[in-house]
Amino acid sequence: MSAPDSTVTTLAEVTAERVAWLWLNRLPRGKVVVFDGDPATGKSTLTLDLGARVSAGKDWPDGAPGGDPAGVLLLSAEDGLADTIVPRLTAAGADLARVHALTEVVVFDEDGAPRQVPPSLPRDLAVIERVVTEKNIKLVVVDVLMAYLSGKVDSHRDQDVRGVLHQLAAMAERTGATVVLVRHLNKASGSNALYRGGGSIGIVGAARAAYLVARDPEDADRRIFAVTKSNLTAEPPSLAYRLVDDPTNGCARVQWEDGPVDHTAATLLRDAADDETRTERDEAVDWLTGYLKANGGQAPRKDVMKAAAAERFSERTLKRAAARAGVVSERYGYPAVATWSLPVGPPSTQYVQGGPTGGRGPTGVDPGIYPDPPAQSAQLGQPSGSGPTEPTADQDGHARGQLRLVEDTSPDCGHPASVMTTTGKCALCIAAKHAAPARL
Repeated sequence: MSAPDSTVTTLAEVTAERVAWLWLNRLPRGKVVVFDGDPATGKSTLTLDLGARVSAGKDWPDGAPGGDPAGVLLLSAEDGLADTIVPRLTAAGADLARVHALTEVVVFDEDGAPRQVPPSLPRDLAVIERVVTEKNIKLVVVDVLMAYLSGKVDSHRDQDVRGVLHQLAAMAERTGATVVLVRHLNKASGSNALYRGGGSIGIVGAARAAYLVARDPEDADRRIFAVTKSNLTAEPPSLAYRLVDDPTNGCARVQWEDGPVDHTAATLLRDAADDETRTERDEAVDWLTGYLKANGGQAPRKDVMKAAAAERFSERTLKRAAARAGVVSERYGYPAVATWSLPVGPPSTQYVQGGPTGGRGPTGVDPGIYPDPPAQSAQLGQPSGSGPTEPTADQDGHARGQLRLVEDTSPDCGHPASVMTTTGKCALCIAAKHAAPARL
């Protein structure tokens, strides 16, 4: 026996219906859809292009036929109506008589005095539904979602956002309008686009379709519109567009490319993460080698870490940079002090070309990071161009003492004397014996 006031539906009494589409296989009618992307990727311009198509009944970018002209409702928190939104809509060929913006609603203070404030969710859903019904709205755009969530709603709390999205989805179903929620990406890493949108995972969980707007990693001026979630049909292919200048209206407009593209949301995010990691790592390598050179080729590890933190390099990034730069980690003295040092000179040709890393020596060292050998020779007391000196041997059997000429090799291990550290040890042997990158 069901509880009082509960609703139980026997499915045999439900008549099956086909999904209705605003944009075939991409924007379902009466559902919530999410658009995610970084700032400056053209999300807002994209939504206005789509809104213009709805208002004028124009075909969709992939050639799917447009429907009858219908109303569009905008909740835009970041762009001005007169100087940004209207010019963009005009450039996109919109019927401005069918496009509406909800900018303020009336609320009452405790003393009953009315005042106008920006709309908020879920507080003003009834107002939104009334406008949708009265204006024959078929597309609602909330840009950006986080700007319209009530202060009582924690956007990172799953229970809070699901409560709001449940009400919003119910409104969409009652009216048949497609609701597009625009979000910025968060700072997390990874290629799973479902976890990259701002706020709780419950936001994209409540959506029936979701898309990523991102730059093409091979062409910074090209944008990709890629599906991240499609619950109601097979995933449609990604599309590409560019933002081109419209001098007549003094704004940018969307220019779609013909046909689908091979990029997916996962590859776009992975390539973006790789580019970001690569750039940060390269910057860290340049900084680290410069820092060590400025300190005579060697510095206490704790000093390097402190200086790197001041430059906002994470310890993990710095360790990776050190491994790439061939930095050697050693401990000496009493009490023992951990130091990082660069090999004195570039590996000889036989190691640069013959190393297992392909084009690098056995430690994977980039020859371009080393100080000039003559300067280092002078620093260690060996005049540039002077002959070799007889080395002594330490307990590890590595040659020690003054630096030999670049073409000389250690009599102990056969490695070029140019890869001796400033403490007189062979950097290649240390790396091979102790797995230097793992010890950093």
